[in-house]
Amino acid sequence: MANSKSNMTGRKLVAASGIGGMKETQEMIDFAAKHNISPNIELITMDYVIMAKSQEVEDPVKAFGWAARDTSGVLSPFKFTRRTTGDHDVTFKVLYCGICHSDLHMVKNEWGVTLYPVLPGKVKAVKNASNSLLLINRVNYLDRYRHELVGIVTEIGSKVQKFKVGDKVGLGTTVESCRSCDNCAYDLENYCPKVVQTYNSIDYDGTTTYGGYSDIMVANEHFVVQWPENMALDAGKTDYETVFYLSMAAMGTMDGIIDTVSAVHPIVPLIGLLKTHGKLVMVGGPEKPLELPVFPLLMGRKLVAGSITGGMKETQEMIDFAAKHNITPNIELIPMDYVNTAMERLAKADVRYRFVIDIRSTLNAP
Repeated sequence: MANSKSNMTGRKLVAASGIGGMKETQEMIDFAAKHNISPNIELITMDYVIMAKSQEVEDPVKAFGWAARDTSGVLSPFKFTRRTTGDHDVTFKVLYCGICHSDLHMVKNEWGVTLYPVLPGKVKAVKNASNSLLLINRVNYLDRYRHELVGIVTEIGSKVQKFKVGDKVGLGTTVESCRSCDNCAYDLENYCPKVVQTYNSIDYDGTTTYGGYSDIMVANEHFVVQWPENMALDAGKTDYETVFYLSMAAMGTMDGIIDTVSAVHPIVPLIGLLKTHGKLVMVGGPEKPLELPVFPLLMGRKLVAGSITGGMKETQEMIDFAAKHNITPNIELIPMDYVNTAMERLAKADVRYRFVIDIRSTLNAP
């Protein structure tokens, strides 16, 4: 049994079950028949299955990018299609797209969920939780901001209200959600049970989503971020230097730490830096489970928590905050054909600043 306080305080069990055996299956069918229990279904024809899986049928707009075809993770030129601009859609030309460690995990299928061919590229956003976490959050805040997928609007749907052709825009990790669950109601679309990610997801129409290592994007306006006019789309050079380093912190002196590392790494030393009641918030996604001894938590009532990306409201607030205070990250701008070298360097931790692909100048369709 897992050694967890939540298990102890209710005699709760952690268990799992696959499908039932034949006896159980027959009993279930008989029970359903006896009590007139039947599911709600959508009956479709066989040719509808083929249509739903055909990107050419659903998405007639030609597009071009770089994608990985197998677990080697090697990216190469890839022709595909996107949907036409719907009533509530925004279509934009991609100009810049950041590279995240999550992209590396995905192209190599290190999380075990990759749908090949996979075309990466998205933005992440995490909002500051409280003033007590401000010092550490500043490191994470910029780290998430500089993973951008940004461009210029080229077409809008007839019912779009927030954007016009020529606007600067950005796109996050999410391109669709149910808009009706509790998470969506609280502007946390990224936690929606039916969320559709910017890439490596199945959209509501049955097609696969492709990310920002490409020339164009199409998304519902609800998930598109307004880019401030006073902020350049390639914002990031050497305008901001992070002055905080964990190695300089004394043991037991910190209220909170936000851990952005997406590779396997020890977290006990980080827990040791926390004060009593301190919080370690994990936002990276290592490919293997991390070791978490219980006693470092017990000796100080310390908490370990997790957070993925921000919802659309939080993402827009983050971008606006960065523009208002002239916060820009350091980046290393690279051409599209350097992407595989960049991935290799990322795997070796041979990176000082976020890689950003210059889509506008270097993505050339054959």
